[in-house]
Amino acid sequence: MKKFFQIFFLFPLLLSAQINESENDSLNLKAKLSLTGFWQDGNVETLIFRAKSDLSFKPWKKWVFKTQNSYVYQEFGKEKADEDILSLNFLYFNPEKKIYPFVLGFVSTNFRREIDLRSLLGAGISFQVMKNKKDWLKLSVSSEYEQTNFEKVNFNKSEYNGDSSINTFRSTIWINGKYYLFKSKVILSHENYFQPSLEKGDNFRWRADVGLELPLWKYLNFKINYLQSFESLVIENQKQQDRFLTFGFTLKSY
Repeated sequence: MKKFFQIFFLFPLLLSAQINESENDSLNLKAKLSLTGFWQDGNVETLIFRAKSDLSFKPWKKWVFKTQNSYVYQEFGKEKADEDILSLNFLYFNPEKKIYPFVLGFVSTNFRREIDLRSLLGAGISFQVMKNKKDWLKLSVSSEYEQTNFEKVNFNKSEYNGDSSINTFRSTIWINGKYYLFKSKVILSHENYFQPSLEKGDNFRWRADVGLELPLWKYLNFKINYLQSFESLVIENQKQQDRFLTFGFTLKSY
């Protein structure tokens, strides 16, 4: 099943950073692809690769569908350490307004955390805090129902032991933004969220994804990306926090 989702959700990568669904322009289709990584050979062999795509289009008037798909692979001494897939899918209504609703659906897997499949389905509201010619900042709140299937049944919190499937209602606070600095010679973007369970106070997670881009050409940027994530509930003896610093390029269609 994992291989099926890997192929299905990485397909948009083969077709195409952060797209603003609220931009009012004549483009009905936008696509972006970021490829970053790190490789070292010799006495220490290390490989880190990250691919991330944004794809948005207008299926109907006043509606915008956006899908964000990312893939992270990490290998040390030719032994796989991480292979993570994350697909974030949103359907927005009237995103050109200052306040607008959306529905969402997420699917993810995680090799190191031994998550076979995680899915979320929910809805929320976005607030445009700031919007200039290019710069923008948004705050969103949403609520979701989550189903997570682990490969093991022993966790760092003993009260969850014995059940490989943990389901809960969650709330999510999102802070996303993009800023063009030094006469657009530097582009700073961030996608951050905090996601607590509405049923268990000790079950929460957060994620911070920060990118710094240097435009090389109209459709090509050099990119430095920092990704940090934390999960309070993990398989026993696993660390709760992950960090990635990668370098590469962003390709875009506009």
